[in-house]
Amino acid sequence: MTSIPGVTLRVAFAGTPDFALTAFKSVVGSRHAVVGVLTQPDRPKGRGRQLAASPVKVAALELGIPVSQPVTLKTEADRAELASWRPDVLVVVAYGLILPRAVLELPRLGCVNIHASLLPRWRGAAPIQRAILAGDVESGVSIMRMDVGLDTGPVFLERKVAISPQDTGGSLHDRLAALGASAVVEVLDQLAEDRAVSTPQREDGLTYASKIDKAEALIDWTRPAAEIERQVRAFNPWPIAETRLEGEQLRIYAAEAISLGSHEAVHTPGSVVELRGDSIVVACGHGRLAVKELQRPGKRPVAARDLMNTLDLTGRRLG
Repeated sequence: MTSIPGVTLRVAFAGTPDFALTAFKSVVGSRHAVVGVLTQPDRPKGRGRQLAASPVKVAALELGIPVSQPVTLKTEADRAELASWRPDVLVVVAYGLILPRAVLELPRLGCVNIHASLLPRWRGAAPIQRAILAGDVESGVSIMRMDVGLDTGPVFLERKVAISPQDTGGSLHDRLAALGASAVVEVLDQLAEDRAVSTPQREDGLTYASKIDKAEALIDWTRPAAEIERQVRAFNPWPIAETRLEGEQLRIYAAEAISLGSHEAVHTPGSVVELRGDSIVVACGHGRLAVKELQRPGKRPVAARDLMNTLDLTGRRLG
């Protein structure tokens, strides 16, 4: 392709949740033309379980961009609408379907993916939460050319961010979404101008970010406080770390690990030691956890001190 700075690509976009929506808006606002959108079929949502469109679908329809919602892309008929858009490139962001080789080879310039980690670390479904759970101090986004493997393609560019001790799954998600949204447009510009270069991923440092299981939200108080703190941060806003109080669910939205002073007595893990400041202090396998915000079933999340005004937990055991 001849290098022409003003050239516009025909871009098909495949994405579903809010993370993808940020990138979709960025591509729409670029010099390139979004000619169609692939997104997941409408799903039941909320207490009423009414069918709801994905954030990307809603935005695309508002802009008058064609939308296709195939259950699979395995057959030629499933791919017919995508093919009819004649895309130069397919941008894929948290779409929710594995793309067969026929789709990967359909666009003239291939398929480009935004992945929310610094590949090859945290290939897979839940890189944001796994990075926080592991105590990583750094994350980022990788813009890669897709191949038939699971996040194995060569990388066009990466952008790094520090993970702060205050980052939650939600806050890191939003920062990486914005970072990926600008980076993918940069790669589209490079592809349009025939100057994009991708580099094979390193063979060392490979880890997999398996999908989050809701059962992982249950706190094991015999673990170190620092690990439980990361669990609370990683699982906010979903699935939210939780414990039990005499069989009743208590969800924990915010907490901070604190060290056990040499003069302080050792308590059974899960025991509520005291109310300290605005936090409920809970004994852990190592150290203590200052719980700052909780939620009882059918109630709104409240500050720990407010909960203690109506439910004194001192001396009681969680778990």
